[in-house]
Amino acid sequence: MGGAEGFSGGRVSLTLVILAAGIGSRYGGLKQMEPVGPAGEFLLDYSVFDALRAGFSRIVFVLRRDIEDAFRAAMGRRIERRAAVAYVRQELTDLPAGFSPPAERRKPWGTGHALLAAAAAVREPFGVANADDFYGRASYETLAAFLRATAAEAGRYALVGFRLRQTLSEHGAVARGVGAVDAAGNLRTIEERVGIEKAGAGARYRDERGAWQSLAGDEPVSMNMWGFKPDLFPHLRDEFHAFLQRHAGDAKAEFFLPAAINTLIARGAVSVAVLPTPETWFGVTYPEEKTAVVHRIRELVAAGVYPPALWDAAPPDRGA
Repeated sequence: MGGAEGFSGGRVSLTLVILAAGIGSRYGGLKQMEPVGPAGEFLLDYSVFDALRAGFSRIVFVLRRDIEDAFRAAMGRRIERRAAVAYVRQELTDLPAGFSPPAERRKPWGTGHALLAAAAAVREPFGVANADDFYGRASYETLAAFLRATAAEAGRYALVGFRLRQTLSEHGAVARGVGAVDAAGNLRTIEERVGIEKAGAGARYRDERGAWQSLAGDEPVSMNMWGFKPDLFPHLRDEFHAFLQRHAGDAKAEFFLPAAINTLIARGAVSVAVLPTPETWFGVTYPEEKTAVVHRIRELVAAGVYPPALWDAAPPDRGA
């Protein structure tokens, strides 16, 4: 296997890329900047806090131009004193030569495109997380340990897997990358499913023909918490180019990161370990979920998992 940047003499530097460019159409606003903590913290404050405790030392935020100033003002003063920080933009027009967005398209091209926006800012093994999801300390510790242990293994990646039924909403349908795992604990396939809703103890969604398909609820799903090496980016650029050849004229098509990874697995270009986590995911897909999220954060504060004012405490201990 080839060497990985950021790996030297047994010491591994880790970056966390946080995807914070979402529009929040179902939520009705900028959910990545929605206060949920006792001192006005956002969900992504807890992600950064947990990541620093796990040993990530650099944070890259992927943003849209129209929210960049507000985001920097809110987050910069909290994070920049505690970690190296970079800001990159996901631009609708950031496309390979020969392509242009359709005139009616208003939003960027999805999570795979968002991660590509960070390529120039990433030089070492890195994690990926959404700004509006709570993953928990153990998830970051598990991911950091994997990245350190496999830093020199090109094409060896990871997905922190949550169980589908623990990620569904009481308030509407969701999109999830639904995975299948082989006997060795590696991802065999992962397919993006949209419109997933609760159905008894499991879930269901409509396929391309409009027919209902059932899910058991135990399936591992992607909540966009991944571990990669920089060698992913050439693969991702190739997949984005192929996606645009098929969908460049579609005003709503999205280049989903799980779909790109699924193709790379099928080709044998990469392998992806599914990392189990004891943590319970939660997030704010719909406005009605904010109350439950605020309550859950308060429970974690009361249990001593987090201080009441997250950044007023001493900087979190960083993992070895």
